[in-house]
Amino acid sequence: MYKPNFNQRRAIRFRQFNRKGWALFACLGRVVTIGVLSVATLTSASAAIDDKSTTETVTTNDDQTDKEATLDDVEVTGSRAPLALGQAARMVTVLSRDEIQAAPVQSINDLLKYAVGVDVRQRGPIGAQTDIGIRGGTSEQITILLNGINICDPQTGHNVFDFPCDISDIERIEVLEGPAGRVYGTSSLMGAINIVTRQDSNSSADVHLEGGSFGYLSAGGRVHAHTMAFGNQFSASYTRSDGYSRSKAGSLNSDYSGGKVFYQGQYHQEGLQLNWHAGLSAKGFGSNTFYSAKFDEQFEKTVKLNTALQGEITAGKWHFRPAIYWNRNYDRFELIRGSEETVPFNYHRTDVFGLNLNSYFDWVAGRTALGAEFRNEDIVSTNLGEPLSDPFSHYKVGLNRSNLSFHLEHNILLKRFTLSAGFIAVKNTWNEMPFTLYPGVDASYRIGTNWKVYASYNSSLRMPSFTELYYSVGGHKADKYLKPEELRALEAGVKYQSHAFTASASVFHHHARNMIDWVMDTRETDAVWQSVNHTKVNTLGFETNATLTANRFTLDLAYCYLHQDKDVEDYLQSQYSLEYLRHKLSASLLLHLIKHLDLVVKYRYQDRMGSYTNIDGEVCDYHPYSVVDTRLSWNADTYSIYIEGNNLTSKRYVDYGNVPQPGCWFVVGTRFLF
Repeated sequence: MYKPNFNQRRAIRFRQFNRKGWALFACLGRVVTIGVLSVATLTSASAAIDDKSTTETVTTNDDQTDKEATLDDVEVTGSRAPLALGQAARMVTVLSRDEIQAAPVQSINDLLKYAVGVDVRQRGPIGAQTDIGIRGGTSEQITILLNGINICDPQTGHNVFDFPCDISDIERIEVLEGPAGRVYGTSSLMGAINIVTRQDSNSSADVHLEGGSFGYLSAGGRVHAHTMAFGNQFSASYTRSDGYSRSKAGSLNSDYSGGKVFYQGQYHQEGLQLNWHAGLSAKGFGSNTFYSAKFDEQFEKTVKLNTALQGEITAGKWHFRPAIYWNRNYDRFELIRGSEETVPFNYHRTDVFGLNLNSYFDWVAGRTALGAEFRNEDIVSTNLGEPLSDPFSHYKVGLNRSNLSFHLEHNILLKRFTLSAGFIAVKNTWNEMPFTLYPGVDASYRIGTNWKVYASYNSSLRMPSFTELYYSVGGHKADKYLKPEELRALEAGVKYQSHAFTASASVFHHHARNMIDWVMDTRETDAVWQSVNHTKVNTLGFETNATLTANRFTLDLAYCYLHQDKDVEDYLQSQYSLEYLRHKLSASLLLHLIKHLDLVVKYRYQDRMGSYTNIDGEVCDYHPYSVVDTRLSWNADTYSIYIEGNNLTSKRYVDYGNVPQPGCWFVVGTRFLF
């Protein structure tokens, strides 16, 4: 299902030839059109055109028809400078729109369950709350982006997946595994996930309606209007569920209700491209035993506002990509639902403002990218931060910090060899952090027509969240002097790609220091959870995947193995970094049964290391489990009807201690396209 992909670039047209020294590099990795003839400037590069995804055979002068290029106008960011498909040295896993539509899922979070290097730990279904990590990391250690804009919440990583857009708005999802500081800056310790929304080229509209088990109901629609230069799109959706569990008192404690509103626009003309979006997500959900096994009627409500304006300006050899964004997040947590007199509620409001500029240019020595970013993070809260000089409403304490970074990257592009090297320099006002350099280098070499080998060294960092620094209530004790996490990683791999079969394998080693975790000393009778820096964490991992495509079916298999060696005592119980997936196996089968009728079957096996303490004070190990999901759909040109079954074997598994997941879950839905 998940196909490794590389960066692609738009087609260009020659109107006349010249003898400028940089002319060849301006063409590297692009489709060059001369009249009606379209050829690739490099035989090793796949082409990209300004049309929707299609596939065609590229025939050389030797009449070789065994080379196939995927012709889709997708620019995937695995480096600061956009590189051609097949030329980039670092792989990015891409989930396409077709794969998203075919998946038996109800939320964006669910889609990532099948990415083999991604650990999806759900506390509740349909995206109520999900912690997502990459390669043994935690939800705090990855960067989440919406259309390339960092939407991470400095308060906590628990709620970062509250996207303002519906799953039907998504064009593709990009997953960059491993340290991504050189590309995405702070918080991208273990990788990054970029959600890219749709921008249709024609006016269109669609509506959808779903219903299913446990009182599940979801409805929404989208309208897109497109003129010569402008495009505007508006979507809205509402989802609710009674939940699948009750408290000891008999009341529903895993219910869910929430809505999303999303608007995005674009303006294109020669030499200038503008994109903007604004979205609102609001939801309330029963968080039963999410944070404490002793209280089974917890409740949480979050509201998130995301706005951004991005541009791309072309001036000769230079390409400038400025962006400005503002994100506001509200969070209210109730330890005992509706009983603020018994236990006061926790209120938090964070504001994140950012400015960034990325630019690149071509010259005789290759392609160079440089730029800078300023990001300010602010929180006002009932319990996170230092006392406010002027308290207001519920907010008595707060904290403000700023992050400034500069990056430089250079790419050498030869016929079969690519070398990309650079660094990011970061300074944060928190704890008076000085400018610190984090370098990285990626290299790849293409062997023959189908094979590629690659290797990389990258480093990155992650600043502590406000919760890790200041949350010292309810059995927790935070340390406001925590150091930033740092990681160095080595990776090497090989990839094979032909018309019907694609396979890859990679091995990687992470060396991390000052890793942040919440731990409890089990030797103490009245032990509390404490935020600490681990001395070091070493991770050795192996990933492999294969995809076979035939006339009427597609079969995907993927496996990931991790082994972590931590410098920590056995008597410490962990909430995060000491729990990881040692084994993860995923498989997907897509069958085209008859015209318009498709069947998707997905399987995943997970074996998690670590343990948790149950409500009786007993330490329990996580147990391996298998889950089977399926979707049967009738897909016509203007409508689709489908039925989905999740967890068909009704396995009552645990992704997170003391929060059992639901059994079998069925959904029936329909979608109409206009």
